Amino acid sequence: MELKVAEYSDFERIATLHAQSWKQFYQGILGKDYLEHEVLDERMAIWQTRLINPPFNQHVLLIEEGGLLCGFICAFGNHDFEKGTIIDALHVDLAYRGKGLGVQLLAEIAKWIEQYFPENGVYLEVMKDNRQAVEFYSHLGGDCHLERLWNAPCGSKVPELVYTWNSGADLARSLEPYTKLELVTS
Repeated sequence: MELKVAEYSDFERIATLHAQSWKQFYQGILGKDYLEHEVLDERMAIWQTRLINPPFNQHVLLIEEGGLLCGFICAFGNHDFEKGTIIDALHVDLAYRGKGLGVQLLAEIAKWIEQYFPENGVYLEVMKDNRQAVEFYSHLGGDCHLERLWNAPCGSKVPELVYTWNSGADLARSLEPYTKLELVTS
């Protein structure tokens, strides 16, 4: 496995994995028509925009195996005055789930947060009905302290939960028992 920082040339692969993940796990949560006909184009536009001229506080990491994208994570440092740095996206290809890649990506982003935004909290938003994600973040020690409605790109309002950690160091500590992968950084 190889870890690398995303570049503009990666936007299509990231968008494709993001759309596939949403199609897989957001059935019955997001609109059927959106998932079948719009999600890929919408994710392509999002990732092309994010990677063409990334803001200074954006960090996107990829895990690859033999050039194949296995997973990615995206964070925006100091995104919210009160909650701090947001982990905006974490997706792992279905063929690589259950191998610790999500935990490893979180551990790597926690290091970045510790280095550049050490005084900030960390948070992420997860759809309430996305049970596998809710269980994952609860298991990793995230404090779920807020439930609200998200204006989803399909036009519906979706209940979401907000998970928080006090800092990047706090997130890293919560992941220590689960980090086991040896990654090569490029």
